[in-house]
Amino acid sequence: MSKKSAPVAAAPAPKLKLGLPKGSLQDATLEKMAKAGWNITVSSRSYEPYVDDSELQIRLIRAQEISRYVELGYLDAGITGLDWIQENHSKVHEVGEFLFSKSTRQPTRWVLAVPEESSIQSVKDLEGKRVATEVVGLTKRWLKKNGVKAEVEFSWGATEVKARELVDAIVEVTETGSSLRANKLRIVETLLVSTPRLIANHTAWTDAWKRQKIETLALLLRGAIEAEAKVGLKMNIRESDLPKLLQSLPALRNPTVSSLSLAGWVAVETIIDESVVREFIPQLKAAGAEGIIEYPLNKVVY
Repeated sequence: MSKKSAPVAAAPAPKLKLGLPKGSLQDATLEKMAKAGWNITVSSRSYEPYVDDSELQIRLIRAQEISRYVELGYLDAGITGLDWIQENHSKVHEVGEFLFSKSTRQPTRWVLAVPEESSIQSVKDLEGKRVATEVVGLTKRWLKKNGVKAEVEFSWGATEVKARELVDAIVEVTETGSSLRANKLRIVETLLVSTPRLIANHTAWTDAWKRQKIETLALLLRGAIEAEAKVGLKMNIRESDLPKLLQSLPALRNPTVSSLSLAGWVAVETIIDESVVREFIPQLKAAGAEGIIEYPLNKVVY
């Protein structure tokens, strides 16, 4: 009797292991991922968030650690700040920079700060001093680059409080500087301006399937972020008034112009910066435009 061969198990579907930042960047990241097309649900009872894409495996990890896990290959890709990539000295492929909100969010800065009454005026004045910071590696390399020898100690938090009693200076992260000013500290120099980056493991980047998945993620994420600061406009106008209108229309590309069933009229559609639309719509009305419609955008892909 012939033996029946065992059925061959199907190869598991490929997955991309993606690390997203847990903590202060989490909400903004998940919001941008949703606008890009990936809905992620986080449960306090599960280490692995749910995502509506069977090809993605999401892990929420502290931003400080993501670049290390990407470099080591535990993650194929991840989103984290440039500051933590440099702090960890991680060897990863940088896919792109993503400003989470062009209209409101400012890049974070790591700055050298001292008490208002301190005699320290530049990095050179740190010679022989003590500095507290969370980014020890970044600070040490910055001091070395400037030829300064100082003691750098790791700070577990409340770094601003230490500047006046425990150390001579701090290196702290800020967006507006308001927290530093509230603690009567002044900024001496900026070490690094940091923005979120999408990074990839070098081996994963050479894998054709993973690279395409990462590039698709980057494309749609960038499109979602670009769309946040823009709106679409539709309007009708007499064809005779069109040349004058087109001279002043700040279109993303050339505006779309199409004929209407009503003779002598055309429809115009374009995309403009949301910041100027409130001043622009009255100008359109004055130029003869009618039926003006403003609508939000989900993505703008160049």
